[in-house]
Amino acid sequence: MAYRDLQAFLARLEEEGELRRIGVEVDPILELAAVTDRVCKVPGGGEALLFERVKGSPFPVATNLFGSSRRLCLALEVSDLDALSRRMEEALVSLPPRRKSPRSGWPEFAGFAPRIVTSGLCQEVVDEHPDLALYPFLKNWPGDGAPASEGRFITLPLVVSRDPETGAANCGMYRVELYDGTSAGIHWRSASGGATHSRAHCRRGERMPVAVAIGADPTIIHAATMPLPETVDEMAFAGFLRGAPVELVRCVTNDLLVPAHAELVLEGFIEPGDERQGGDFGNHTGYYSPGGRVPVLRVSAVTRRRACICPATVVGPPPMEDCWLARATERLLLPLLRRELPEIVDINLPFEGIFHGCAVVAMAKRGPAHPRRVMERLWSGGWLRDARLLVMVDQDVDVRDLARVAWKVINNVTWSRDLVLPSLAADGGKLGIDGTRKRSRRGGEDVVMSGDITRMVDTRWREYGF
Repeated sequence: MAYRDLQAFLARLEEEGELRRIGVEVDPILELAAVTDRVCKVPGGGEALLFERVKGSPFPVATNLFGSSRRLCLALEVSDLDALSRRMEEALVSLPPRRKSPRSGWPEFAGFAPRIVTSGLCQEVVDEHPDLALYPFLKNWPGDGAPASEGRFITLPLVVSRDPETGAANCGMYRVELYDGTSAGIHWRSASGGATHSRAHCRRGERMPVAVAIGADPTIIHAATMPLPETVDEMAFAGFLRGAPVELVRCVTNDLLVPAHAELVLEGFIEPGDERQGGDFGNHTGYYSPGGRVPVLRVSAVTRRRACICPATVVGPPPMEDCWLARATERLLLPLLRRELPEIVDINLPFEGIFHGCAVVAMAKRGPAHPRRVMERLWSGGWLRDARLLVMVDQDVDVRDLARVAWKVINNVTWSRDLVLPSLAADGGKLGIDGTRKRSRRGGEDVVMSGDITRMVDTRWREYGF
């Protein structure tokens, strides 16, 4: 049964022994992030953390909620992450789209359209004279933030906006930088839905309503991180993941719709041309992302649950929590990739590659030039178009066994022949490796013991004294 809200998910984590409560006071400036970072680096991802006493705020903070395969399965209510691929494959058959983006083949998930309600837990308390300093937003790394600021960011926000011309909503996860008690900067990417809506409002000379929801059903959080096409509504996709429509409620001071059971919502507006220099941010690459000019959200109200919990994530050198969220995205997008390129058998985005920076792709090879053609197709568009390294292996190679991948690649390649550069000169920062088997190299067959001998050794193993 779908989680109603974040707190229901936290309760489940505690039942499963996946949540650690930290009862001592912890500073949201660097200390809380340092604890979280150390736990994320524990093999397997450590535990989810609930900091019950955060210095300077009456509200607790939850981190590392999705930072392991098991917690991600609990969040998305699946037995294993491959079940996400099976679920998407079924959707592609049972939910044919009315519209498709040119190559993605995404269904619209109209059967899971969100349901609008008149009230929600996120509006138990309404503050139209807010002070953002009251809330336990984090500074994760020493170099975070603009000069003369505390460097606090909202790192797990659901930023809601709307296209002023079509009325289509967008919910994206863009970091939000706090400037003072009533204003914040939105660091959205130039190609994102939120930035597109912002440019449209500016062209019309209209102020832009924005809402930043914090804490929701985990499927909504995950949907906001995904590279969904414009034709797919994030809330409908979250409904598909949870198996039931998401409930939305209208904001108090603007007319945007937000998750009714969110923990906390910042409402406000961005005036055309109202920008400020944003600060650097310690990003998931393990390096600081530079700031730049960003639009300023003027907060008109904060609504929240009476006993709200603020979720946050800490990103930085992998492995971190966001690596696991990316693993779920990988499993969900694999069926769409296979629809375009059915020769692809499996894919692995290693944590060290930071999401789509590196992909190991197992494929059913049909001829010597086939791997090169697949790499060109992957670079030509879609979610792997920016992959800096594509490694192609044969269909019988386990793409998660990186030691085996390395063995296969190093022994299969002739570097002068099997290194592939994109055909477009503009993509010069990318490289492909054809690590598939070549028949001309030492026969090309794996050395494998006969099945009969293997079974005999299995039965006599104890006899040998092992």
